[in-house]
Amino acid sequence: MNSNSVQEKNKVYSVTELTNIIKNELESKFPLIWVEGEVSNFKRAQSQHLYFDLKDEHSQLHAVMWRSHAVKIPFKMEDGIQIVCKGLISVYAQRGQYQIQVEQVEPKGKGALQLAFEQLKKKLEKEGLFDPEKKKKIPLLPKKVGVVTSPKGAAIIDILQTIERRFARLHILIYPVRVQGEGAAEEIVKAVDYLGTVPDLDVIIVGRGGGSIEDLWAFNEEEVARAIFRSPVPVISAVGHEIDFTIADFVADKRASTPSAAAEILIEKEQAFLERIESFEKVMEHQMRYMTQERKSRVMDLIRHHAFQRFKERLYQLAQNVDDLDIRAVNFMRGEQKKMAEYRSEVRFTEQRITALIKDRLSSLKSKWEMLASQLHNLSPLNILKKGYTLCWEEGSDSLIKTIDKVEKGKSLTVSFFKGEFRCKVSSVDRRKMIEDRHKKKQ
Repeated sequence: MNSNSVQEKNKVYSVTELTNIIKNELESKFPLIWVEGEVSNFKRAQSQHLYFDLKDEHSQLHAVMWRSHAVKIPFKMEDGIQIVCKGLISVYAQRGQYQIQVEQVEPKGKGALQLAFEQLKKKLEKEGLFDPEKKKKIPLLPKKVGVVTSPKGAAIIDILQTIERRFARLHILIYPVRVQGEGAAEEIVKAVDYLGTVPDLDVIIVGRGGGSIEDLWAFNEEEVARAIFRSPVPVISAVGHEIDFTIADFVADKRASTPSAAAEILIEKEQAFLERIESFEKVMEHQMRYMTQERKSRVMDLIRHHAFQRFKERLYQLAQNVDDLDIRAVNFMRGEQKKMAEYRSEVRFTEQRITALIKDRLSSLKSKWEMLASQLHNLSPLNILKKGYTLCWEEGSDSLIKTIDKVEKGKSLTVSFFKGEFRCKVSSVDRRKMIEDRHKKKQ
């Protein structure tokens, strides 16, 4: 053994020195790794950082997840669930404890979105948001309907075409929203809350076309479910296709398998009502003819009776009056039916004109929507980052560094590009106006 080894062996280390040696060895030996285990001792701090233990039958590992990563978890972290997580092994020097700094979490054996769906469904069902007795009835003959959907999707076309095909006399109020992606849930909530304040609104349809669980996820958000539940106006959910179910379907007052089916629900009652009126008209005409013939027969019987021969002429006159009333009654019924047919024709013509105006208005609004969307895209911070700019953050926090005064030597930073980011440690700081100096050099 050489002298250096003897000196190293006989050296007395401070606690901090030894901890730093262990920390450096661990962190250099274990880069990003995957670990699985059961969550226990779960805590969420006021800072929204997460602290918990990962354990199996024989051991446990302390874990920490910073807020910047924790907000991306779609499901609820709680004790007892099995997870697989990715992170960096580090040492918490103040306690001399090694731990894993978690950056990504997935539930073991089940998709994250599916687990989040089941957790929220169980929670809302326990609170009574799905109870049948709390669901509001859809009006028998709705006249004013609100529709919450994308103005560019197939859902709004299906609804309008179904209504137009049946010539339903409905006032349609469309509230355009995004139906997938970031911010979609907030727009849907705002739309449902607003339509709940519109005077004389009979029912609200909330929906979109089919898609994957990721595409439909806005309708699985808790805030959307609670907005539908608190709506004073009955809500019909029309999300996806026949096999698709979302949280919105369970909490809505009525579920339709498709957007077209939602429109059919509103129309079928009106159609059935009109058919019943026509049936009653035919029954009334039949009964009137029967009653008239019955009375005519009784009059003829009286004419043939010997006791009333002297009233023969008078009775013949009465019989003629009955025939005249019968003819007038039949002509009156036919005239009324003809008027109803003319009224229906006028209503259909008016509805066709209104539908054409709505289509023109929708086309104009679509053009304005696309123009505003283009302007918003040009002003987007992400669009600026595409040009080569970056953002600097303090390591382990959401604080954006805006001035050089916030940068200190030895401090760890995270630098974000349009796609991706990296971590670095500041080796030196020059607080002079370097940008102006470089500009002067170019001149």
